[in-house]
Amino acid sequence: MTDVSVTVDDRHLAALDGVVQGLRARGMRVDQVLDGLGIITGSVPSGTLGALTGVAGVLSVDEQLTHRLAPPDAPVQ
Repeated sequence: MTDVSVTVDDRHLAALDGVVQGLRARGMRVDQVLDGLGIITGSVPSGTLGALTGVAGVLSVDEQLTHRLAPPDAPVQ
């Protein structure tokens, strides 16, 4: 699974529930809906990011980057 952030265009902010339903129909597991920001976070199966851009109201789909720090007792690299 790939973690994603979906940005909703301004014209569809009032109909955010419809955008969420469209994303779910395309296979997205929705974790959070940030109404005030127009951002929806969640995950999709790898390789299916492009399917989300076809949902009405979607401005952009971005893969979330993750960073991991070494444990405190790990040797310095």
